[in-house]
Amino acid sequence: MIRSIRIKDVGSIEKVNAIVSRYPFDIWIHSKSGLADAKSILGLYALKLNEPMFLVVPDGTDSKRLFEELEPYVELG
Repeated sequence: MIRSIRIKDVGSIEKVNAIVSRYPFDIWIHSKSGLADAKSILGLYALKLNEPMFLVVPDGTDSKRLFEELEPYVELG
């Protein structure tokens, strides 16, 4: 599943990382500046926040709770 997201600010990166790290499945963030494992804090800091981003989770994964938890820290598209 691919959903567009926008991380609001640099301070939200750590909160997003903490949330996604609790889930057992792979979670990636893809943007023009690269692809980062969302569970890697350094990977997230390497992405440019002003670019369109996409949250990528495996198909068939129940990710409803994940998106609910991320809602305060990202703008879901």
